[in-house]
Amino acid sequence: MSTALGSRFDFTVPPELSARAPAEARGVGRDGVRMLVGHRNTLAVEHHRFTDLPQVLRAGDLLVVNNSATLPAALTGRLPDGTAVALHLSSAEPGPLGTHLVELRSAPDVPGAAAGYYPPEAGPARAGLRIALPGGADAVLGEAFTARLRHARLTLPDALPAYLARYGRAVRYGYVDRDWPVEAYQTVFATVPGSSEMPSAARPFTADTVARLVGRGVLVAPVTLHTGVASPEAHEAPYAERFTVPATTAALTGHVRAAGGRVIAVGTTVVRALESATGPDGVVREADGWTELVITPERGVRAVDGLLTGWHEPQASHLLMLEAVAGHALLERCYAEAIEHRYLWHEFGDVNLLLPD
Repeated sequence: MSTALGSRFDFTVPPELSARAPAEARGVGRDGVRMLVGHRNTLAVEHHRFTDLPQVLRAGDLLVVNNSATLPAALTGRLPDGTAVALHLSSAEPGPLGTHLVELRSAPDVPGAAAGYYPPEAGPARAGLRIALPGGADAVLGEAFTARLRHARLTLPDALPAYLARYGRAVRYGYVDRDWPVEAYQTVFATVPGSSEMPSAARPFTADTVARLVGRGVLVAPVTLHTGVASPEAHEAPYAERFTVPATTAALTGHVRAAGGRVIAVGTTVVRALESATGPDGVVREADGWTELVITPERGVRAVDGLLTGWHEPQASHLLMLEAVAGHALLERCYAEAIEHRYLWHEFGDVNLLLPD
């Protein structure tokens, strides 16, 4: 990612602010997490619980959500010399080369620990390396895609979703206290399997929250974007991901804006999908395919007025997108407030709602 953004946002997240378990395991409901609301026009910030969302939004606003469901995309494998490794599947569908993207990680030495990170110059990954997988499957690594990800050809005994359901587990990183079932990584909108990691901005939504939003006149519409792995140790720019913007959702964004409502994306994945389907004229159209779009403050946003998102690391490429939506001044204030008031980071943590006014 651009180093300029990292130098402009100089903050440190104390380790104790990592959410180590789902909200439910911490004694609060999914919708009981905290929500910091920031307003771009005034730079005002407000501290809320997520249950306040129906009162914070206005009748006629549109929430666009990602309906991608999380796959148990982490597999245990073995190298030819018998060394145990972890393979994180980053693309649920093969790309143009007929290969998937994978990240090879070290298997934990301690039972229940998270897989470790191989620095690019020190890991065993190389083209032609065969990794034996459970159930007689295997993966043969191909050329590097990034310093962390490689192409791989998978040979499986079953279709991929069935195979992962039997042998896979949810991808997790060291800040999470233990393996949680994949159900902990699903959102209330999850209906289309395909994500390697949860589209986590939508995790606090519950059926009750959605009902109260609809009851107050807030609209909800889906897109699909299947996420790849987003290792916290390597902050490269986002790469190609599969997305779909239905015709009904595309049309609704135009109707809402024409009526004076606001289009609010639930998660950076939704921003990427909507902006990938938006022409230079600002009109969102039905779209389906792979997107390589990287959203920066210089590029700006055309389809989105606001964003509900989690909290991101100082060098995360998502901060470029957040600045495009919220502006530098508001984003800087929100992160200072979040650290001062001990908001929790990562997929099981608290959220940030960025509004234009």
